[in-house]
Amino acid sequence: MSTVCESQLDPAAAVFDYEMPAGTGWMHALKQGQIFRIVDLEGNQAVDTLFYDSHDPANRYSATDTIREQGGIYLTTGTRLLSVRGDDLLTIVADTCGRHDTLGGACAAESNQVRYDLKKKWMHNCRDNSLLALATDPLGAGMGKRDLTHNINFFMNVPVTPDGGLSFADGISAPGRYVELRAERDITVLVSNCPQLNNPCNAYNPTPARMLVWDPA
Repeated sequence: MSTVCESQLDPAAAVFDYEMPAGTGWMHALKQGQIFRIVDLEGNQAVDTLFYDSHDPANRYSATDTIREQGGIYLTTGTRLLSVRGDDLLTIVADTCGRHDTLGGACAAESNQVRYDLKKKWMHNCRDNSLLALATDPLGAGMGKRDLTHNINFFMNVPVTPDGGLSFADGISAPGRYVELRAERDITVLVSNCPQLNNPCNAYNPTPARMLVWDPA
């Protein structure tokens, strides 16, 4: 199921506006009630994202709980993103893409090697981007590998096959499409703007993403 819903928020009124280069990692703090928008600037980019309770990072996003409680495998308007303790972290309040993946996980040196070729192990990947962000950003103090759980792949198309497998397919997004989330508590955001060059999730061409934040009305 997909639910396309446009936002009424004006980018000119955002309190934060950042264009994130392709293939990089990034962290940001959201206050309860703030609205966070991720924009797929050129279309079919994969934006690997994790969310944490700022006051207790161990209370992090849970794909399992989110899927179970909403009764569906894709994320879209109205989806509540739940933590490992069942708390609401964020709610998707607008979405012009239609659906987002939370099954495919993040690319890593090991998965690149297994999926594609032994030589691909050394290519840039989302897991290393996330680890670097945790190690270098003050928001990641005290966090590390143990905190990298199953992430959301915003704008990524990962259909489930009839026999229950996953396939990495051409993206369904387009330039300028976005997803918008409301923080239900103070949140720490961790993003890897995917550098993947080996599957069609981003048309083999990593591109920038735009991050905007609005204060509560």
